[in-house]
Amino acid sequence: MTVALGEVTAPNRSLRVLIADDHAAARAGVRESVEEGGFEVCGEAANAQDAIDLALRERPDVCLLDVHMPGEGIRAATEISAALPDCAVVMLTVSRNDSDLFHSLRAGAAGYLLKDTDPGRLPNALRGVIAGEAAVPRALVARLIHEFRERGTRRLPLIGGRGVELTSREWQVLDLLAEGLTTGQIAARLFVSPVTVRRHISSIVEKVGASDRVSAVELFRASRTSA
Repeated sequence: MTVALGEVTAPNRSLRVLIADDHAAARAGVRESVEEGGFEVCGEAANAQDAIDLALRERPDVCLLDVHMPGEGIRAATEISAALPDCAVVMLTVSRNDSDLFHSLRAGAAGYLLKDTDPGRLPNALRGVIAGEAAVPRALVARLIHEFRERGTRRLPLIGGRGVELTSREWQVLDLLAEGLTTGQIAARLFVSPVTVRRHISSIVEKVGASDRVSAVELFRASRTSA
């Protein structure tokens, strides 16, 4: 279900927010909070596809998306961020899962707020995001710092003492290849395109001096066995 809620014609219009969550009670609570904070709710959606369609039609200043609503909130974040770069996307969720956090930010979200956040603080958090600030709970900031420190390159030791430097994303791709995932499955897992995955695989194969991806995975497994 999608509900569009009017047009704003005044020059000094209120900031407009779209709320997407499959629970009507949750949407009502968020709506009350943001309206009390001076926002105008331009629409509500109960699933990812309706959220995307409504965002493209209404062009809100900010979209509040539930991570695990039907159709996947992260997919909605990806499509809305790509189509509407001036729209701030904020995930609103109960999930403290690292994977949900990182995938949301990679999808283009500028904020990741927990549903137990004080409702009175929500409007200011949204204004901050619209102004270019990030909105992430303190409890999750340490995980972001750890992720940042882990970025960059990691050395893959190969048989015979030779080693190569792989980027963190190349390492992820190689690890998933070793798990038996296909290019399409890796793309879905990492929220990137299959073309990007193939580009990483080509780089890995070249760096390790393998003839193809199968040989690269064999070298990867052998290096783990010998480590």
